[in-house]
Amino acid sequence: MSQPSAPKKGVVDAGAENAGPTRGVLAKAALVTAVFSVAGALLGLVRDQSLARLFGAGRDTDAFLVAWTIPEFAATLLIEDGLAFALVPAFSMALARRAQGAPGDPVRALVAGTLPRLSLAFAAVGALLIGGAPQLVEVLAPGLRDPALAVGCTRLTATCVLTFGLAGYCSAALRAHRHFLAPAAIYVAYNAGIIVAMFALGGHWGVRSAAFGVAAGGALMVVVQLPALLRRLRHRPKARESAAVAEERPLNVALMATVLLFALCRQSQVLIERFLASHLHSGAISHLNYAQKVAQIPMTMSMMLCTVTFPVVARALAEGDTERARSRVERDLSVAASVVLLGTAVVVACAPQLIRLLFQRGAFTAADTAATAGVMRVYALGLLGQTLVGVLVRSYFSAGRATWYPVGAMAAGIVVTSWIGALTVGPYGVTGIAAANATGITATAVFLLAGMGPRSVPIRTRRVLVELSRPVRAAVVAAAVGIFVAARPADPFAGLAAGATAVTVVFVLLGWALDAQGFAPALRSVATVTRRLAHAVFH
Repeated sequence: MSQPSAPKKGVVDAGAENAGPTRGVLAKAALVTAVFSVAGALLGLVRDQSLARLFGAGRDTDAFLVAWTIPEFAATLLIEDGLAFALVPAFSMALARRAQGAPGDPVRALVAGTLPRLSLAFAAVGALLIGGAPQLVEVLAPGLRDPALAVGCTRLTATCVLTFGLAGYCSAALRAHRHFLAPAAIYVAYNAGIIVAMFALGGHWGVRSAAFGVAAGGALMVVVQLPALLRRLRHRPKARESAAVAEERPLNVALMATVLLFALCRQSQVLIERFLASHLHSGAISHLNYAQKVAQIPMTMSMMLCTVTFPVVARALAEGDTERARSRVERDLSVAASVVLLGTAVVVACAPQLIRLLFQRGAFTAADTAATAGVMRVYALGLLGQTLVGVLVRSYFSAGRATWYPVGAMAAGIVVTSWIGALTVGPYGVTGIAAANATGITATAVFLLAGMGPRSVPIRTRRVLVELSRPVRAAVVAAAVGIFVAARPADPFAGLAAGATAVTVVFVLLGWALDAQGFAPALRSVATVTRRLAHAVFH
């Protein structure tokens, strides 16, 4: 089927593969990613609300959340970070060679050489996890009250290793092609599958229905992307005339090992948390989970731009344009930091109101609300570190070369998390675990910033730190004002509205006064998304 002459609404045109991305192309891609990321995040909240309402925060949800460790790990390793860090540069290089007129089709050759082997590996790991589910549960949560239920849920969720691996492969290939619609929609499909399964099967299967939803949602993630990928593989744009063909570079096994080890180290924070929390009271793991899910929403929003620009940085490095890559990474750091710090200030200021509105119904009690809100405020202190790690690690791996420094930085952060968690879990419980998480990821961000240079895109670190200090100061003041304002109304909705408004106003005014570099682009991005969403809804 021939490609249309004009791109579909919200989708980057396939003909853009040969050309550098324009501002309009990036804006359109960012809008598509933003719309579906927001939709996926909202459905994620509905999923967590449904879990809390149907099953509460007790031994059943603790058992499911141990099984939930597998999709959490798989999403990080195979969709969000690990596999993408290896495949996006590989596909970017193949697309550059295709555009330069390389013989054959480098993109199809890359797919033929990697997809069958990776699929076999995904299936083998999934089968191993299903067979070893009892041993895995014992290692993850030795103090769990109902290990048999956790084992049953784990065997269902383990199927996601294959489906998430295929979904991550499709996402990386499509983003390298500058097609963002289908990859942005995967979490909408995934969360919808879990929600439907819980309500359709929860009465008969209990919390196992959520585990079945994970398996079904994983399959839907592949289904929504496969047609778009097949269309891209059939299409071959005309090569540029008189272009020098870049040297072919096969997918680097050492690169694959380093990115997967990095993602494994990063996600192992969850293992540490649940291991420590399994020895606390029933519901401790659930409180950590609900707090983390809500607290991480600002980080998810801040990383939307980097999802779009990572293929841009990889393509710039593949073409030898280091200056364009450095400018892009520095801008991403400023904008992402401004977005996440505004969200952090809102979460800290309005934590009790947020948790009460989102979860306090059914089996989720007022005591659960108080415990979860306290943990969430502590978690939020590490959101800037989470965002910086997400932006910086992309610059380390965007050149498509193996580097062990990010693995070492993340491992050092895990040591910090483990040490502080072991010291604080006794006297402070789940709050101490959350503090360990925030401290460890912040330490990793510091290590990654310190190592920027020859190992990655050579950003101007001192200048970046000066710029980051401005929105940090604005966020601290805004959070303090927001806590005071949000506590005044008795109604949680009124408190949330008042607190969020106060935080936003103070943050905006101080951001302008301090002349934060990423502040204006962040506000323009939010305004553009809001305006276009309103236009789409009301017109």
